[in-house]
Amino acid sequence: MLTAVTGINWGDEGKGRVIDLLAEHADVVARYQGGNNAGHTVVTEQGKFILNLLPSGILHPDVVCVLGAGMVIDLDHLAGEMDAIEERGVKVGPENLKLSDKATISMPWHKVQDGLEEDRLAQKGAAFGSTRRGIAYAYSDKYRKKTLRLGDLLHLDEKRVQDRLHMILESKNLELGGCYHQEPMSYDALLEWCRMQAGQFAPYICDVGAFLQQAHDSGKRIVLEAQLGAMRDIDYGIFPFTSSSNTLAAYAPLGAGIPNCRLDHVVGVLKAYSTCVGAGPFAAENAMNEDWNEQLRKAGGEYGAATGRPRRVGPFDCVASRYGLTCQGADKIALTKLDVLSSMKEIPVITGYTLDGVQVPSFDPLSDLDRVEPVVTMLPGWNKDISGCKSWDELPKEAKAYVEFLEKQLGHEIQFVSTGAEREKFVLKGAWL
Repeated sequence: MLTAVTGINWGDEGKGRVIDLLAEHADVVARYQGGNNAGHTVVTEQGKFILNLLPSGILHPDVVCVLGAGMVIDLDHLAGEMDAIEERGVKVGPENLKLSDKATISMPWHKVQDGLEEDRLAQKGAAFGSTRRGIAYAYSDKYRKKTLRLGDLLHLDEKRVQDRLHMILESKNLELGGCYHQEPMSYDALLEWCRMQAGQFAPYICDVGAFLQQAHDSGKRIVLEAQLGAMRDIDYGIFPFTSSSNTLAAYAPLGAGIPNCRLDHVVGVLKAYSTCVGAGPFAAENAMNEDWNEQLRKAGGEYGAATGRPRRVGPFDCVASRYGLTCQGADKIALTKLDVLSSMKEIPVITGYTLDGVQVPSFDPLSDLDRVEPVVTMLPGWNKDISGCKSWDELPKEAKAYVEFLEKQLGHEIQFVSTGAEREKFVLKGAWL
């Protein structure tokens, strides 16, 4: 069975928590896009883990994890992430972690270029809110065919690879020197860096497409893991305030390495309220006053898993979520962090937008989203701790009414509701996977 887990909104919906749960019964978990510019947070009996590149399935010893062809991989960051979780007793080796030979390497200069350009734009008040981890520049060079793929590290002594390194470095030195007045980088240093990475990662690099195909054909359970959410998709998101990759489920088999395979299920993950990291239009933060937003931020611990930046927050946005659901084509929905709302006497929900006093019929990323005004409906809170609830029937009637209101607004059943950060704290409302 092939299942994609995707974000419906701006990212940070709690996908890691859902993937971790599905991984208990999975054979393979594969990341299919993005890099280390976002993170998944998973809480286990060993504590809290923040994973930027490693799939959330890495915390399950019997699961094989894959970094797919659609990713851009910062190998220095990956090495540090592997060391950090191994120090906490999590096993990581070539037998349970496989890196696609077709994945793009995030080269040392990509972070440098990202930071320099973001600083330049910030001086003009036009910064994108980049994480400064070089993701956009790695993807840009991928499509310009001016970077290396992981498989090239296995052939560094071959003339064709060395010729490519010379060409890439010459081009990059012209860019960084001419645009940002940086000192030229050395070919010998670059080749040495590549050899160092090959020495560490060669045992992990393989044709993951062949591995995934065999797993799929033999009936294994495969979970495909997305980063960020529909609003950050390069084609269908709030461009230009997006990521540089396709975050949608339709891309999942392609980015993982098995483009000929079809998904059996798409799990769309929603948070019980709205959050956003980075720049771009976000109507939800204007629905309530800043005191309300700050109370929500503190209650939910809303700080970026990769960056530590305070997240922008607001009420659940039905307008944006309907658009995200359409983009992702989810047949299952998981709602996370319902417990964060437990102390509220009344809970706001965004049920519409207006622009210049006129109702906006739907979410359109090409429209003037910066100026829309959210229409808010207030629902009664339950003012009770729900973290101990083990079934849907145990939830307070107001909590159930809140979920059912969202279902009606979205036109879709919600099957999974998390009631706490720990693995076991959730209830099932409908047929799950």
